[in-house]
This record gives sequence, C-alpha cells and structure tokens, in this order.
Amino acid sequence: MNSRELTVVEHMEELRKRLFFVAIFFVMALFIGFYTAKPLIRYIQRSDLAASFSMNAFSPADPLTVYLQVTFIVAAVIVSPLLLYQLWAFITPGLHEAERKATLKYIPYAFILCIGGIAFAYFVLFPFIMRFMTDLSNDLNITQTIGINEFFSFLIKLIVPFALLFQLPVVTLFLSRLGIINPKLMVKFRKYAYFVLIVISVLLAPPDLVSNIIIAIPLFVLYELSIVIARLGYRKYEVAEKERILAEEERERELQVEELLELQRRQMEQMNNS
Repeated sequence: MNSRELTVVEHMEELRKRLFFVAIFFVMALFIGFYTAKPLIRYIQRSDLAASFSMNAFSPADPLTVYLQVTFIVAAVIVSPLLLYQLWAFITPGLHEAERKATLKYIPYAFILCIGGIAFAYFVLFPFIMRFMTDLSNDLNITQTIGINEFFSFLIKLIVPFALLFQLPVVTLFLSRLGIINPKLMVKFRKYAYFVLIVISVLLAPPDLVSNIIIAIPLFVLYELSIVIARLGYRKYEVAEKERILAEEERERELQVEELLELQRRQMEQMNNS
C-alpha cells in the first residue's frame, strides 16, 4: 500500500512505532546522561557565579532530584536529532522529492540552534539575572540561602525555553518551504509577534525594564532572521510549485495526445473491419 494512502489509524500506528524507537534510544541516552551529569553539575558549581553562593539541600532528596534533572536534560539533547529525523520521516511521504532532500538538511541546523539557545541562556542571560537578584537582595538587606534544587530548577526553566525559541528560524524555513507560512504575513503581523515576544521576555526575566530588553532583543533578532529565511524558503516553494504545475500540464498534454492516437487507432480498426 502506498504510504500516502494510509488510513488515520495506520498513520497513528506508524507514529507510535517511530516514537517507541526514539524512546528506546532515549533510555540509552539516559545512561550517557547518568555518567555525564556529575561532572556537569560540578562544572556549574565551580563557575564564578555559583561559587559565590552556598549550595544547600533542604531535603534529603534534593541532590538526587538535581542529578536526575541534569541527566534528563543531557539525554534529551542527545536524542533530539533522532527525534527530529523520525518526525521528518513520518511526514516525508507527503512531500515531493526535492522537498524531502531540502528539509532533511534542517536537522543539523536545528541541533546547532538548540545548543546555541542553551549557551545563550547559560552564559549570557542566567548570570545577568542572578546578579540582578543578588543586588536586589543586598539592597533589601536580605541574606540569600539558596537550595541546590532551586538553583538548578531555575537554571533548567531558563535554558529549556531558549533551546526551543532558538528553533524559530528552522521552523519558519521548514514551513515556508512547504508553503504553509508566507513571509508577507510574518511582516504584516510583526507587531503582534513582537508583543508575544515581549510577554515571553517578561515571563522569563526579572521584573525590570533592562532585563526585559536584554531578553527581548535576541528574540526580535530571531524573528527578523526568520522572516529573511522564510523569504528564501518561500521562493524555493514557488519555484517548485511552478515546476510541478508545468510538469502536470505537460503530462496532461501527453495524455490528451495518447487519447487522440488511441481514438484514431480505433477508428482505423473500425474502417478496416467494415
């Protein structure tokens, strides 16, 4: 059976198998994360920012919770290219050959942008927010007693959204390449997109204008970059659509010629029989 003629149930079954395959590799990645988590936690603790705080465990389970959180994040980053490939393989039967080859190339870029988002959140944004919190505590004459679980939970809640937000250029390129997103609409709704990005920056940053601006500016740059990339992808989509239409018209003409020839052949046979 042609993969394009599968029923909804069969599509869901195929998706389940692909996700199960990813889950198996995720379990394997957890073993890598389990042995990587300890040196990674120590590296973060030795950083200048974390070294200025006394890490405390307010619960006997806090060290284990932190260890498992870091293990999970490491495993998720490792398995993310495989997850993207399986999702690509799931939707690829509905794509043309040129679209399949083009969209497959996006997976390495998506992984690189994921690492870039994590790096930006950890090396740029996280230190700025922690310094702001520390200065605010000093101004209010508050002694900070930081739990290790709270410290790493706050860090993870910060880097995960940026790892996802940094996928915006790849997502827009992918959707524009398929003709789903029109860059003209992205320009038209730019002000609404900026408003959403400002709301995201307010949710992720401390409640002060400087922090919001520092977070919002990279998001604005990502959106503008996505518009430029979407234009490139949409042009390729338009070219592919024109080629597809011309190919269909050519095929239609060939079928018409074949039908005329078949009609003439039948007429000749009828004349000979008569």
